[in-house]
Amino acid sequence: MDLIIDIGNTLHKLAVFDENGTILRIYHENKLSTAFLETVFSQYPIRQAIISSVGKDDDNVLHWLDTHTQLIRFSHLCRLPIKIGYGSPDTLGTDRIANAVGANALYPNQNVLSLMAGTCLVADFVNEKNEYLGGSISPGLRMRFQALSHFTARLPLIEPENIDFLTGDTTKNSILSGIMHGMAHEINGIIRQYSAQYKRLKVILSGGDAQMLQNSIKKRIFAAQNPILLGLYKILKLNASED
Repeated sequence: MDLIIDIGNTLHKLAVFDENGTILRIYHENKLSTAFLETVFSQYPIRQAIISSVGKDDDNVLHWLDTHTQLIRFSHLCRLPIKIGYGSPDTLGTDRIANAVGANALYPNQNVLSLMAGTCLVADFVNEKNEYLGGSISPGLRMRFQALSHFTARLPLIEPENIDFLTGDTTKNSILSGIMHGMAHEINGIIRQYSAQYKRLKVILSGGDAQMLQNSIKKRIFAAQNPILLGLYKILKLNASED
């Protein structure tokens, strides 16, 4: 069995894949520890692992994984099933590469736009030639609420929620209208621009805020549970030895 580890900005996500490439279980942790890994390994006979991190690596966790698995530390230098057409691949987040690989695995040989609505709103595009060309990054939903509160003297920090109104009749509702509608317009605008440039575009939406936003998207989308985990699994199988 294989262990996939995605160390994100907010959560640490792990997935156990069986020999057929099926996800058996997904874990979400605030911080990965060796004690937690011991629990996972006591439940599953894991032989290979891959770790992708956009933050600071924990040396104890890496050493533990090196000792107990054939470990791949993912970077842009690993072999990939897609071609990278990004201008500065050394600055490209491994989560974005994995997201692109996962999107391509779901829709090979097709134009696919994968949107991740998490800490940031990230768009990654892979064309029908299986080339990753890049995309865009902007503040995520909660970051926008936090920014309004942090950079003003009196605006309160509120939680995002689905709304059914346009005109905010209180300060809270005005913030909700501005951010929730603004986020929806941004996503729809990105999809509209890519659709105008690339034919038969497939769109994937994932991330912690995907469920809250998916009803605001006008184009038909595929709500993927986690294309990053799928992408990391594909990269692991391409790079791990068969010994």
